[in-house]
Amino acid sequence: MEDAIQFIRHKELSLSGPSNWADLGCGSGTFTTALAHYLQAGSVIYAVDQKLATNLHIPVPAGIQVETMELDFVKDEWPFAQLDGIVLGNALHYVKDHSAFIEKIKKYLKPEGRILIVEYNTDKPVPTWVPYPLSYHSLEKLFKAHGYKHVEMIGERPSVYGNADLYTAIIKK
Repeated sequence: MEDAIQFIRHKELSLSGPSNWADLGCGSGTFTTALAHYLQAGSVIYAVDQKLATNLHIPVPAGIQVETMELDFVKDEWPFAQLDGIVLGNALHYVKDHSAFIEKIKKYLKPEGRILIVEYNTDKPVPTWVPYPLSYHSLEKLFKAHGYKHVEMIGERPSVYGNADLYTAIIKK
């Protein structure tokens, strides 16, 4: 867990006061837990996945609330809005139409909100597991085309699967 906490470390995650975030495609909650270490007491993280694991428990520091919900974050409307931030940890590569999805994000994110991305640094698909990848270069180009001026790589490290490195990026208007 300490690796995940360090991998996403960035000053943009530590807001003054409580904040509301969504972890879209949360899986087992690794990045939900990691993010929680940077948030102030009273913050809420909506941990969303198409199919949540049975008996899913996401450990977070005291004072942070996690609300889990099952929904398809691409097709379904979201039951929350005015988010301070969105996490997409190894989830954006399941979104076929990246441009339409970025426009959807704008409806739910505050104007000063930020997006934290964890992805494989490749544009080469891996069937089933990484069908629609976005290298950092492609991610930067895509988000800038949608009006996001600040796209910054936070870190990069080898993937345990060996196909491509993982990177983290923070994105803001």
